[in-house]
Amino acid sequence: MGKLITCLLSLLFFSASSLETFNRLRTEFAEWKTKYNKVYGTRILEELRFGVWVNNHRKIKEHNSQNHRYTLAINKFGDYTEEEFARFVGPNGGCLKIHDIDDPSLFIKPQFENLKSLPSSVDWSNNSQIVTPVKDQGSCGSCWAFSATGATESQYAIATGTLNSLSEQELVDCSTAYGNAGCDGGFMDSAFLYIKANEGLSLESDYPYTGKDGTCEKSSYTHYDPIDGFQLVARDNETAMMIAVYNGPISVGIQANQFAFQFYSNGILDGICGTSIDHGVLLVGYGVDNGDKYWVVKNSWGTDWGEDGYIRICRDCGKNGDEGECCINCQPSYPVVSSEAIKIAAGKSN
Repeated sequence: MGKLITCLLSLLFFSASSLETFNRLRTEFAEWKTKYNKVYGTRILEELRFGVWVNNHRKIKEHNSQNHRYTLAINKFGDYTEEEFARFVGPNGGCLKIHDIDDPSLFIKPQFENLKSLPSSVDWSNNSQIVTPVKDQGSCGSCWAFSATGATESQYAIATGTLNSLSEQELVDCSTAYGNAGCDGGFMDSAFLYIKANEGLSLESDYPYTGKDGTCEKSSYTHYDPIDGFQLVARDNETAMMIAVYNGPISVGIQANQFAFQFYSNGILDGICGTSIDHGVLLVGYGVDNGDKYWVVKNSWGTDWGEDGYIRICRDCGKNGDEGECCINCQPSYPVVSSEAIKIAAGKSN
């Protein structure tokens, strides 16, 4: 509440200093409320939220006036304070938990001797037969489930030619025995273990997403996209990351509870994130823009965030040492789809 009061006081000073600007912002705020269906219970609460919105608007304008490689814009998080946005990213420190699996035998074996063997850019998101459309996790701390389904969908599509949109809700409701906690966070690797044990997941169309914890109903639906387990990618190793994503989208953890993530609009994010992983996303490629290297990341906050639901994060930019910007190199993994898994799928269809 203290933060909200501070925003309101700054709003009062701002409105007194420039009535014209104040009225313009009032109009923009009203349009923004309509766009995102924002309704506040009382006039006082609306004024408090308007104060937060104006404060965010001011900070975004200040950022965009500087020489950065990325721009910010007001979006559906416009009336969140930074503290509230951090809680949105996930309760208890984040929707993604850090796994404790550190078995070197699971690390990917490099398939190229050096970076010269790799193409200069890869972007699986350009292939609608490999990557499903951007989804929206809502207010549920289920980022881990969206990252896991995204990797499974894509890896299975690459192996078989069939792209299925899988059920995040099944993972939220049914994988607690594997260490996941539904809307209170979880692990991509634990989700992969659940998918392996259950020979796939229900389709999204059969077991739709509700954005809240529910009763497990996995026995009601046919499962698709069986996997054989998962593969860790060597941590803090951009070469291994590039090799892995060259072969298909992979799950990664990042730190996202930052103002730059809250209002990211476009460009290459750099110089902002720390190394406290709290959010699970899908790495779908890499590239270079005017000499600036970047990763291509699919998020789960809907298409009205970022670059149509995606973000480019700086690659090989000297941020946080080998951990990379936002700690993107810290926790990469992907599901393994072998000929045995494909046989299981074929047997179900017969």
